Amino acid sequence: MTIPLPHDYRPSEDEEFMNSTMLEYFKQKLLAWREELLAESSATLQSLQNETLQEPDLADRASSETERALELRTRDRERKLIGKIDEALRRIDENEYGYCEISGEPINIKRLEARPIATMTLEAQEQHERMEKVHRDD
Repeated sequence: MTIPLPHDYRPSEDEEFMNSTMLEYFKQKLLAWREELLAESSATLQSLQNETLQEPDLADRASSETERALELRTRDRERKLIGKIDEALRRIDENEYGYCEISGEPINIKRLEARPIATMTLEAQEQHERMEKVHRDD
């Protein structure tokens, strides 16, 4: 069930955290982002299928292959991002969205606006990254 959102609705710190309107806002934001990524992916696939790598000049062929490889890497990152978007949508459906998976604390609205797939508060994310760096240096 979708809740109609006011045209200019933006979540604020003044309202109840993750109320039904706020959840619907983030759900629509995530779905639109997912749809945009899928459309770009489809366009890339179509372009790659129509493109031929029969460049007569070696430099032109190398340039085309480099562009193609870069495009494929970008699409692979976007494929992984779609998985994270799907996970965020699952958390919305299960009323877990917006809460830190480490501390259980609410994630700041501004952080969710900037990164709607965030699963940790900024503090928890920074601590996680520090721990990753320490263990990576071993």
